[in-house]
Amino acid sequence: MNAPILRPDSALAGAAPSGAAMPDPSGATPVMAQYFDAKARQPDALVFFRMGDFYELFFEDAQRASAAIGITLTYRGTHGGQPIPMAGVPAHAAEAYLAKLIRAGFKVAVCEQMEDPAEAKKRGGKSIVRRDLVRVVTPGTLTEEGLLDARGSNRLAAIAVRGGQAAVASAELSTGEVECLLVQVSGLASALAAIGPSETLVPDRLFADEAVSAALKTAGGVIQPMASALAEPSASETRLKRLYGVDTLDGFGTLAGAEISALGLIAAHLETTQAGRLPALRPPRRAGEADVMAIDPATRASLEIEKTLSGGRDGSLLSVIDRTVTAPGARLLAARLARPLLSPAAIDARLDAIGWLMERRALRERLRVLLKSAGDMARSLSRLALGRGGPRDLGALRDGLGAAEALAALFAAEPEPPTTVPAPAPEEIAQALAALDPSAHPALSSLLAELRTGLGEELPAQARDGGFVGASISPDLDQARALRDDSRRVILGLESRLQAESGVSLKIRHNAVLGYFVDATAKQAEALMAPPLNALFIHRQTTANQVRFTTVELADLDAKIAQAGERALAIEVSIFEAWRAEACRAAGQIQAAAEGLARLDVAAGLAEWAEDAGAVRPDVDGSLCFDAEGARHPVVEAAVRRAGEAFTPNNCCLDGAGAAGARLSIVTGPNMAGKSTFLRQNALLAILAQAGCYVPARRLKLGVVDRLFSRVGAGDDLARGRSTFMAEMVETAAILTQATPRSFVILDEIGRGTATYDGLAIAWACAEALHDTNRCRGLFATHYHELAVLEERLAFVSNLSLKAKEWNGDLVFLHEAGPGPADRSYGVQVARLAGVPPTVVARAREVLDRLESQQHTASGLEDLPLFAAAAEAAPAAAVGPSEADKALAQMDVDGMSPREALDALYRLKAIARP
Repeated sequence: MNAPILRPDSALAGAAPSGAAMPDPSGATPVMAQYFDAKARQPDALVFFRMGDFYELFFEDAQRASAAIGITLTYRGTHGGQPIPMAGVPAHAAEAYLAKLIRAGFKVAVCEQMEDPAEAKKRGGKSIVRRDLVRVVTPGTLTEEGLLDARGSNRLAAIAVRGGQAAVASAELSTGEVECLLVQVSGLASALAAIGPSETLVPDRLFADEAVSAALKTAGGVIQPMASALAEPSASETRLKRLYGVDTLDGFGTLAGAEISALGLIAAHLETTQAGRLPALRPPRRAGEADVMAIDPATRASLEIEKTLSGGRDGSLLSVIDRTVTAPGARLLAARLARPLLSPAAIDARLDAIGWLMERRALRERLRVLLKSAGDMARSLSRLALGRGGPRDLGALRDGLGAAEALAALFAAEPEPPTTVPAPAPEEIAQALAALDPSAHPALSSLLAELRTGLGEELPAQARDGGFVGASISPDLDQARALRDDSRRVILGLESRLQAESGVSLKIRHNAVLGYFVDATAKQAEALMAPPLNALFIHRQTTANQVRFTTVELADLDAKIAQAGERALAIEVSIFEAWRAEACRAAGQIQAAAEGLARLDVAAGLAEWAEDAGAVRPDVDGSLCFDAEGARHPVVEAAVRRAGEAFTPNNCCLDGAGAAGARLSIVTGPNMAGKSTFLRQNALLAILAQAGCYVPARRLKLGVVDRLFSRVGAGDDLARGRSTFMAEMVETAAILTQATPRSFVILDEIGRGTATYDGLAIAWACAEALHDTNRCRGLFATHYHELAVLEERLAFVSNLSLKAKEWNGDLVFLHEAGPGPADRSYGVQVARLAGVPPTVVARAREVLDRLESQQHTASGLEDLPLFAAAAEAAPAAAVGPSEADKALAQMDVDGMSPREALDALYRLKAIARP
C-alpha cells in the first residue's frame, strides 16, 4: 500500500525547506520583480515562469526541480550581487516535466505571458511583457490529456468533521463529477480507499484527531493541509454558491454541516488553483454510508480489486473483467467495482441491462463498434470550460455527440430476436438512451450540426495553431486565407489588369522597405506620370535605373496581404471561442450524454465478459445467505485458461441466519492446495454481484453484504513500526470490532506469526468470537487442525478442506473443497516440491515422525544427533557418479523399445527418490 505524501507547511514538497527564505526582492529587475510577485502569491509552489519559448524556474525552485527530475541547473544574471540559479524546460514539452514534478509531490504555479511581445513593445522600448498566474497544478486538479490516465479517475477529495459526523467530498475536475458522502469517523478509511484520491484536503486541526490521522495514513495520494477557517460552514456555503453561480444550495438537497464544509474546501482549493476559471462541475451527488459495501484499505489491497499488491493493473480483478471500449466506460466500471451497492433493487437494475444485452449479441456488437468512436466528451468539456481546451476537444465533442446520435437511432430500430417476446429496454439502458436522444436535446443537435459542418478533419492541439475551421464557414475567413495562401496569384492578376489599363509592360515587385510596388523603367515612367495615368499611379521612389509607383488598390492589397495570416487566425480563434461558449452552455446535457455512453459501454462490456467467462446472473436479496455452486476465481481462472488448463470449481454454502447450516467454515488443507484462492474467490463473488456484475459460477444466491473483511497474506508495516504479526493482529482487531451479522469475513492463518500455542489460542478465540459475537458469515483457513473440533462445540461451524493425495510418493493437489477437516498438512512434501535440499527434507521427515509419535510434543528429540542433517549431507559431497548415473550409463538408449524406456524412467525415479 502506497504511503500518502503529506503536505504540512514544514514538509510540503513544493515549498522551500525549513529555514530557507526567498531572497529580498529589493532592487530586482522588472522581469525578476514579476517573478517575485508570482512567488509571493504561491510560496509553497514551484513557479513555472514563461520566458518566450521556455518555462524557467529560479532560485531554490530551480535547485529543487533540478534535483527532483534531472533538468540542467545553470545561472542567469545576478540578484543582490549573487548569481541567480535557473533551470528551464521547453514550453512545447512542459506537460512531460509537469507530470514528473506532480508525481514527485510538487505543486507547480504556472505564470504565463498574457500578451504578445510585439504588444509590449508598442508601450515603449523598456516595457516588458505582462505575466500573471493562470493556474496552480496539483495532483487532484489535473485536466490535461497527457497528465491523466485515460482509463483511471483522478479525484480531489476533502474531509470535514462536525458534531461527531464526518463527510468525504470528492470532485473529478477532468469530468465535472462531484460527490459527497456522510460517514462515521471510523468509516473514513474505507470511504477514502473506495475513492482512491490523488489529493486529499484536510483542515489542519484534524491532524490532532487520532482516528482521522489513522485514516489518512492509508489514503494514498497527497495529503494537503488547509486552514481550518476554510472549513467553516458559513464561509464554505458562500464559496459553494459562488462556484455554482447560485443564490441558494436548496437545489442540492439538505446538506449536513460536515458536507458543506468538505465541499467548501474543494471550492476554496479550486478558487486558488484555477485562477478564477470555473470548471463545468455537476451538482454534488449525495450518498450515505448505508448505500455501498464498506471495504477497508487492507481488504481492498489483499483482494487486488483494482490493482495488484505490486501496484500494477494487470492481474487485478478489474483487469480481468474489463471489456469496455471507451475510457469513460473503463472509469465507470472501476468506480462501480470500488463501491459495490447494498440495494438489491439497484443491483438488479444493472444486472437487467447486462442480461438484456447478452440476449442481443448482434445489437451488442454494433453498439460496441459505435462506442469506439465516441471519444471522451466529459474530459474535453472540462478542458474547454477551464480555457485549456483546443480544437481536438471540440472534435471529441463532435465525435461523441455523433456516436450518441447513431446509438439512439440504432436502438430505435433494434429488432427483437425472433425467439423472444418483444420487451422494452431495461431501466438502466432506457435512462442512458434518454440522454442520447437528439430530438429531446435540441442544443446538442445544434452544436453537433455546427461542429460537423465547421470543424476540419486534421485538428491542431491549440486554437492558436489555426487551420481547423472548414471552408465556406466565414466569408471573411475565406478571403483572408485566399490572400494569405494565394497572394502571388492575386498580385499577378492585378499586374495583368494594370498593364492592360496603362498599356505599359510594368511589373509588381516586393521588398521589405516598400512592400508591394509597381516597377517601371525611366521611359515607361514618363507615361505613368503623365495625364490621365498619373491619377492612378502614385510616385514613390526613383532609383538610378527604375521608377517605383503604387496605386490605391495595390496599397490596400499590400496591407491586407501583410495582415491576412494574423486576420485569418484571429477569425478562427473567434469562431473557436463561439463554439466553446456554446459547448459550455450545453455542459449539463453533454455530461449527461457522456454518462449515458459510459453506462452503455459498461453494460455491453460486462455482457461480453460474462459470455466469454461463462458467468451467470447472481440472485441478490436481503437474506443472510451465501450459497455458491461451481464458483471460480475470475483472475486465477483467466490465468490457467491462458496456460491451456482448466480451473477446478468449488461450492461454498454459508447461512448467516444459522437456520439451514453453518455460517462459519474452518478451512484446512496443505499449502498450495488452494485455500487462499478458495477464500478470495468467494469474497470476489460478493464484490462482483453487488457491483452489478455477473459472477463466474453455476449459481450464486447472496444476501447483501454490508462490510467485507479480508485477512489474507503476510506482510509487515515497517513505516508504522509494525511487525508481520502486529500488522496481522491490528487487522484482526478491526474485523472483530466492526463486523456485523451481515458482514462477510475471510481469514487466513490467524496466529501463525507467534509461538505455536500462542497462535493456536488466538486463532481459537477469534473463531469463537466470530461465531458467538459478530455472528457473521466467514471462512477461517488455518493449519491448526485442532480447530476442527469447533464443529462439534459450536452450533453453526462446519469443517471444509482442500483435498490432496499422495501417489507413488508424490503429492497431488486436487483443488477441491469438500466437507470435513484435512487429515494432515503435507508440509514436508510441499517443501520437497519447492526444491528444499533432499537431506533437509529427509531430516524434516525424521523429526516429524518423532513428533507425531510423541503426541505433538518436543519430548524425545534430545536423542537425535544435533548435526544429523550435516552428517547425512557429507556423502553427497563425495566425488564420483551417483547410483542414478551408474544405472543411466548401463542403458542402451538407442536399442530400447518405448515400453523399456518407460520402465527405465521408473527405475531411475525410484533410485533418485530420497
